[in-house]
Parts: sequence; C-alpha cells; structure tokens
Amino acid sequence: MISLPYIVCSVLSFIPAIVFHEVAHGFAASKLGDPTAKNRGRLSLNPLKHVDPFGTVLMPLLLLSLGGPVFGYAKPVPYNPMYFKDRRKGEAIVGLAGPCANLLLAVAAAVVAWLLYPAAPELAAESQVFFYFYALFLPMFSLVNLYLMFFNLIPIPPLDGSSVIALFLSDKQLSKYYRIQQYALPVFMVVVVLVPYIFHFNPIGIYLDFTAGNLAHLLFPFRF
Repeated sequence: MISLPYIVCSVLSFIPAIVFHEVAHGFAASKLGDPTAKNRGRLSLNPLKHVDPFGTVLMPLLLLSLGGPVFGYAKPVPYNPMYFKDRRKGEAIVGLAGPCANLLLAVAAAVVAWLLYPAAPELAAESQVFFYFYALFLPMFSLVNLYLMFFNLIPIPPLDGSSVIALFLSDKQLSKYYRIQQYALPVFMVVVVLVPYIFHFNPIGIYLDFTAGNLAHLLFPFRF
C-alpha cells in the first residue's frame, strides 16, 4: 500500500518538475524573440497555468497506482518559430530547454543531499520531518526530474528530443513536421499507457530505470 508521505513527496516533486520544464521552454523562446508564451501568461511559476487534466493529473495518478515511474506532462507552452532568426536552431534550443531545466533541478537536489550528508543521521533521528525530506523527498525530486528529462529526450514527436529533427529538415518537410506535432501527443501518450497494460511489457519504464535511475544513484551520496 502506498504511504501518505510517499504520495505527498510524489506530488511535491512532480508539480515543480513539470512547471519548470514548461517555463524553461517559454523562457528560451522568449530569449529567441518569441513573445507568445509571455503574452499568454505561460512564463508564470503558478502550476494552475500549466495543468493538463490528463498529463498532469490522471496519468501520474495511474502510474503511481500501478507502481511504475511517475512522469507525465503539462499543457505545452505555445511558441511561434516564425520569430526565430534560425527556425531549426530555435526549435532545438526551445525543445532542449525543458530537459535541461529538469537536469539542473535533479542536480540541485543531489547537492543539497551531499551538503546535509554529514549531519543527516543525527538530524533524521531527531526529526521525522527531516527524515522524510532527506531520505524520501530529495531522491524522489531528483528521480522525477530525471524521469521527465529522459522521457522527453526520446526523439519521437511530440517529445522534446524530436526538436533536434528540425535541424535536418527542409522547409517543406518542416511544415509537415509541425502539423504532425499538433496531433501526436494524445496518440503517443495513449500508446505509452496502453502498451504496458495490454502486453505486460513496459519499454519506457525499462528505458527510464536504466537512464534516470542509474544517473540518480550516481548523483546521491546514498542508495535509495
């Protein structure tokens, strides 16, 4: 049975991970000259600005109940590549900004864990709140961010990793690519959820455990 501290730490890890991920996309686009995200209020750190009913709520709860890696997505931040001086490079920069933000958050959690490491045993013995913060929240926060990073780096539309594909497309192909992106997300996420359920084989979970899981263990001063 999933404990209450586990659920609380999962929520407190997942929400900032997806918010900073999406804000990073919008921030990168803004720096490249595109005001779309800023004009629509999507550079805000308010989670309500980024919630997607399925990707932010239902999907993580489903994965949590199934005991799998907790990941999902927020409402994609809008941007207009026509503002970019170089559309292809702009696509890649904006696409990779989200995963980079998650990597920074994951490393930040690990740095906090290392800084507190000498005093952690004594503090954990004195405070249950500190114990949950140190032994549960910090590694989970790092792991969730790494899950989100590596998941989005898969080079399949509409995930962020596919933005690198734009570097190799002609103008005509790029227009078709944009049209595919508009409809690919719901189809892809249904496949991600249904394939493990129907075939009892979860390639995404295996990939995330191998990448995000191993990197998280390397970052932290203790095993979890």
